[in-house]
Amino acid sequence: MAGRNSIKEIIKKDLFKNREYLEARYGPDTVAAVVRVRDMYTWLMSNPEWKDRQLVARQVEQFGCSLMTAYNDLATVKYMLPMFVQTTRDFHRWRANEMLLETYRMAKDNGDTKTMERAAASYAKYNRIDLEDELKIPYEEIMVQPFTATDDPSVLGIKPVPNIREKIRAMIEKYTAESADIEDVEYEEADLEESELFNDADDGSQEGDE
Repeated sequence: MAGRNSIKEIIKKDLFKNREYLEARYGPDTVAAVVRVRDMYTWLMSNPEWKDRQLVARQVEQFGCSLMTAYNDLATVKYMLPMFVQTTRDFHRWRANEMLLETYRMAKDNGDTKTMERAAASYAKYNRIDLEDELKIPYEEIMVQPFTATDDPSVLGIKPVPNIREKIRAMIEKYTAESADIEDVEYEEADLEESELFNDADDGSQEGDE
């Protein structure tokens, strides 16, 4: 039988998988442990008022396991409970599948082919088995495109100008020579008598109408 830590990892991944799926991948002891934990979790969700001793007693009665095994199952359920809350949708999906399968089995026992057909159609539609599997894109295999800086315009499909660097240098020398007589001067504050030029104060010198 797998260790307790291994059981927890299996439960995280496959708690709501059907028994056929579990039996195809794990040994009988592991399958039994997953089924017991799932049953206890389902019962606890339906009966949250139950005490630990009640859950353990029911586990022993339901599966014929030892008291220690039942308490181990309870510890696993409590440990995994936060994760179970996050997988509520998976739980309801599993429960819906179980209900559809039970309906199909009962209809089959009663020879009710119409109900069998409806249950099978609902099961197929609910699990989307009529659709092709989505193509998984191997993102981990996608290579990062290497980029290299360049001033060559031909990479964009633009025809480069021959000897462009020499032409740039010649133009710089030409215009530098033409502007040799330009003199750079330092900035100076304007020497203005602003108080006289911009005197907006009313000095009473203006004559009014008589």
